[in-house]
Amino acid sequence: MTSLLPLTETPRSAACCIGESCGSITREPVTEAGARDLAAVLKALADPMRLRLLSMIAAHEAAEACVCDLTEPLGLSQPTVSHHLKVLMDAGFLTRSKRGTWAYYALVPGSLDAVAASLATV
Repeated sequence: MTSLLPLTETPRSAACCIGESCGSITREPVTEAGARDLAAVLKALADPMRLRLLSMIAAHEAAEACVCDLTEPLGLSQPTVSHHLKVLMDAGFLTRSKRGTWAYYALVPGSLDAVAASLATV
């Protein structure tokens, strides 16, 4: 028997860490691992469809959306939208909760702020 409670998958943090602490790459040199992590996060954001998905989910009712809510407005197939959502989830920008056969995605609070802070020059 399956549970009626939503299952939530929590991704890794989208914050890029420099050395042992999170901060701006312009304030201290970025480590090799930090540069690799930040590049992966920025690569996830560098796709126009993924940027649209983040925007659509954040602006959607209750700030969450099902794949079925996103396919038609984007003009993409469900597998393509699901692929982009997985990339954003793996980068730490989205969470996923399963309700029955449907998966709902929501923006991780502060995930975009963390990326912006890592690039800040002040």
